Amino acid sequence: MKLLLHMCCAPCAIYPVQRLRQADFNIMGFFYRHNIHPYTECMRRQQALETFAGQADVKVIYQKGYELEDFLRNVAYRESQRCTYCYHARLTASAKLAKRGKFDYFSTTLLYSKFQKHEQIKAIGESVGREHGVAFYYQDFRPGWKEGIILSKEQGLYRQSYCGCIYSEKERYHGPRPRKRFS
Repeated sequence: MKLLLHMCCAPCAIYPVQRLRQADFNIMGFFYRHNIHPYTECMRRQQALETFAGQADVKVIYQKGYELEDFLRNVAYRESQRCTYCYHARLTASAKLAKRGKFDYFSTTLLYSKFQKHEQIKAIGESVGREHGVAFYYQDFRPGWKEGIILSKEQGLYRQSYCGCIYSEKERYHGPRPRKRFS
């Protein structure tokens, strides 16, 4: 069975690729870049994924362009909902590509991270899959969290310290935005 795997980064791809291969999936990766800020970070993540893909013998489709403005337009003034938009954008692009490529399934390495909104990703993936006529493959990859970290360090892969968008970068280095209190 053919599965298109959205890969947010190399470290998050290691464990899912192992498990999916054990389940006899023929995997191809897809790197979505429009949400990653700054551009230099996007390129570091892509280079790390290229290294991992070469080591793991996984073919990866790398999205063209860098449409950061679209991401920003869609989350401006809705920052608290940015992850919902981001999950939807990435999974929609993955589903469309999986449909064009005649894949049996699509999935995402977002299901590996203990920091992501897991149930929301699953719900969006299933909905987008129905809309585009390709099945979303759900598997909880979080049990392999520590194993993936160890393997990524052993492989010398670049490990980023925030999810990817400008807002998550700010939260990582500056802290979350304080909530306004009304008297």
